[in-house]
Amino acid sequence: MHLISAKKNRAGSAVSGFSRAPPLALKENGFFLFSGGYFTQIFTIKSTISYTVAEIPAKAPEKAYNMEKMKSELIHLLCEKSFKYSEEPVFKLVSGTMSRFYVNCKPVTLSPRGIYLVGHLIFEAIKDERIDAVGGLTFGADPMAVATSFVSEIKSRPMKAFSIRKVQKDHGIVKWIEGDLAKGERVSIIEDVVTTGGSTIKAIERARSEGLEIQSVVTLVDRQEGGMEKIRKYVEKVTALITRDELLECYKGIVK
Repeated sequence: MHLISAKKNRAGSAVSGFSRAPPLALKENGFFLFSGGYFTQIFTIKSTISYTVAEIPAKAPEKAYNMEKMKSELIHLLCEKSFKYSEEPVFKLVSGTMSRFYVNCKPVTLSPRGIYLVGHLIFEAIKDERIDAVGGLTFGADPMAVATSFVSEIKSRPMKAFSIRKVQKDHGIVKWIEGDLAKGERVSIIEDVVTTGGSTIKAIERARSEGLEIQSVVTLVDRQEGGMEKIRKYVEKVTALITRDELLECYKGIVK
């Protein structure tokens, strides 16, 4: 919407030369309101007073995102689609140990709403770190990296996305990382779930082996099993968007 200010003079009664959209209304206080588009018509005001028109650029207010509400919505989405709990340890983890908790974030991180929420929350966590790119070990980190990169462009703080292979590429150019990266770039390693921290540490080591400077680590869910403390031995700034306790509290509220 554009606001057009009209100034009185005594030269005549025609208003012409508009280059923006046609008027939607003429208010008594001498202001016109215009929407998008172009036109070439000449408008005549039935008055002995003519108006010279000057356009005042209108800037649409940026929508304010409430991060706490986004986090709350994401917790509920994870509880609905990604989290399971049992009184007995019936869920087998990658490490081979049994657990009472099961977390698989992919149904959320690959959903439209999940992508939107995760992208905004990760961006908010790292936006002040002068990050060049975000990524982590494939496949869990991949949709999160793309979501964050997309949001960063919308926010005019562009960050590239990258993916770290589980198996090193052995043909063409031998490398661990896929993406438009150069040595010395500042990156944030992201993870969907941290348990022991092993996969995140592996991602950190592979990123450093290709000359990247790691500024931080962000995980979507911390299972609170000691992994975050291990990761901090490699990177000082380590953040979890959501903890297991927060998921469990939500889950118990739902199943009551």
